[in-house]
Amino acid sequence: MSDFTSDFWSWWISAIVLGGIFWCIWLLLTNSKGKLPVGESAKATGHVWDENLEELNNPLPRWWMIKFYITIFFGLAYLILYPGLGTYAGILGWSETGQYEEEVAAADAKYGPLYEQYSKEDIVALAGNSDAMATGERLYVNYCAVCHGSDARGATGFPNLRDADWQYGGTPDAIKHSILNGRNAAGMIAWEGALGGEQGVKEVATYVMSLSGRDVDTALAEKGKARFDTFCVGCHMPDGTGNQAMGAPNLTDDIWLYGGSPRAIEESIAKGRAGVMPAHAEFLGEAKSHILAAYVYSLTQE
Repeated sequence: MSDFTSDFWSWWISAIVLGGIFWCIWLLLTNSKGKLPVGESAKATGHVWDENLEELNNPLPRWWMIKFYITIFFGLAYLILYPGLGTYAGILGWSETGQYEEEVAAADAKYGPLYEQYSKEDIVALAGNSDAMATGERLYVNYCAVCHGSDARGATGFPNLRDADWQYGGTPDAIKHSILNGRNAAGMIAWEGALGGEQGVKEVATYVMSLSGRDVDTALAEKGKARFDTFCVGCHMPDGTGNQAMGAPNLTDDIWLYGGSPRAIEESIAKGRAGVMPAHAEFLGEAKSHILAAYVYSLTQE
């Protein structure tokens, strides 16, 4: 389908492209000349550098002229065979979309049966299949590494897939569900206002840090606990171990998705967090997602 909303733009682009090519031909024809007559010297163009370095109007080298004409004729031939002139599709009917779809179809025909075979195996058993995991690793590098890192150790805002700390559950089915359907966090809302401002945020952050065994100001932590029991236990549970059904992280294990420094924790409490894991069901399909789930599961078993 054409992206042009009017035929005018198709003709406009075609005119610019062809006009540029024919202008190059005209320029070559009108400025080319053979060898200088015997005894005649090339005239200076008037351009002078470094006081006495002049540019002379010598004829262009014949080999250069020939290559320039070849380039022009190649361009014209290309525009006849392939798209390049507005909505004109070219004699060969080639398109990027068509080539992509052909390559995808060829890949599906070649690897589809293998994916289908793996998809019938249990994820735990599949995680022990070295051939399947080699395939899973290639899928991971192509589709997941950009966020979770080539070593699957994540980054700020992107979970580490090797530490067995799962925000939505680390069972094979939970991992596969995350890949297929994504995760759209209900969100850690901003609590600065409800906590009474900066001081209230600091108190809760101090108490949260104490849950993972850090040395903190005990008096400040006690004040934070009172606020935590009022505002935070609904998601993170009274003991701070979180709730995977809600995507509320465990606050007792000293593993932090957005950073575990006092400043980062205070920022999470004050301003909130809302991460999104996009769904891959439509893009990857059931079979590839099954293999990926097995690969990700295997990372925590090493």
